Amino acid sequence: MAGLYIHIPFCKQACHYCDFHFSTNQSTRRDLIACINRELELQKDYLHQEIINTIYFGGGTPSLLSAEELNKIVESIHSIYKISEQAEITLEANPDDLSEEKLKELRLAGVNRLSIGIQSFNDAILAFFNRAHNSTEAFNSVARARAAGFDNISIDLMYAIPGQSHELWQKNMELALSLHPEHISSYTLTIEEKTAFGQWAKRGKLKGVEEEFAAHEFELLMNTMSTAGYEHYEISNFCKPGYHSKHNSNYWRQQNYLGIGPSAHSYNGVSRQFNVSNNAAYIRLLHENKIPFELETLTPENKINEFIFTTLRTSWGCNLNYLKTHLNYDLIKSQGPYLKDLQEKDLISINDERLLLTHKGKFLADQIASDLFVVS
Repeated sequence: MAGLYIHIPFCKQACHYCDFHFSTNQSTRRDLIACINRELELQKDYLHQEIINTIYFGGGTPSLLSAEELNKIVESIHSIYKISEQAEITLEANPDDLSEEKLKELRLAGVNRLSIGIQSFNDAILAFFNRAHNSTEAFNSVARARAAGFDNISIDLMYAIPGQSHELWQKNMELALSLHPEHISSYTLTIEEKTAFGQWAKRGKLKGVEEEFAAHEFELLMNTMSTAGYEHYEISNFCKPGYHSKHNSNYWRQQNYLGIGPSAHSYNGVSRQFNVSNNAAYIRLLHENKIPFELETLTPENKINEFIFTTLRTSWGCNLNYLKTHLNYDLIKSQGPYLKDLQEKDLISINDERLLLTHKGKFLADQIASDLFVVS
């Protein structure tokens, strides 16, 4: 089984925190959609005829696509690739795009999972983010999606926001839970250099929260989701039983996936491809029938480090036996003293050949993973 990711690099407006590849200039939209369909054709052999069990439309803002544009892409996918009848088909959407008509179009196109970028239910925070929707639209979008027949909805939330109190974060989570989403993804606000927030920080107009503040909000997040019955199956992801994101889980389980569109990444276990993060260059190269990517061949060290990093963040943990039998690496032999120290500090546990983060360890997930990396 493999995954397919489609990047739609257009937005109505630029959110102040966003560092993903997008453009608010949609003048090339028609041409770029045609090039996405062309790349789908040119890349048809990348996955070696594997059955596609997940399709994910990300961005950018895929919910900006018209019914005609979305259907053209979906038709191309089905005509070129083998798609599982039970495929999870996710589309990222902004609340302000989800009209009754839009939701009907998405259902007809085969979308069966929505990832709604709500981020906050507080209007002041939404304005601070430069989001296009308000809290009322956030609530209404979920209600309309339910009425349209969507029974698999994910909500995005942000925390560790300057000016947001712990009490406001707790209220945000409770409001999200009141909508009974099947899935919640929640991320700390990071201030990236090339964003509006990054420029404000450079001029001294904005300062990120302290680590202790962010850690407390992560603690509130884990406790609140656990109390509500959600599984914490990856550091930033929570779900009702049986509703984990199959597409993202493909990434964390080292399954093959193909990325289509500007800035999209692909992985086949041997190498990675990175598409150009420039709409004009992407279009020009596809017009020349060239696949617009750079190739990185994965070294044995790359494969080991990626396996450690992705699996350690999950509830199923890092399979030590897999490291030995498939990647020829004995983590306990190589990192024994450090692992013992982590166990004594109650940051990890090792059970049945699986290395797992404890509750305390989840606060230091990235640091622990990087400390375990093989240095070539």
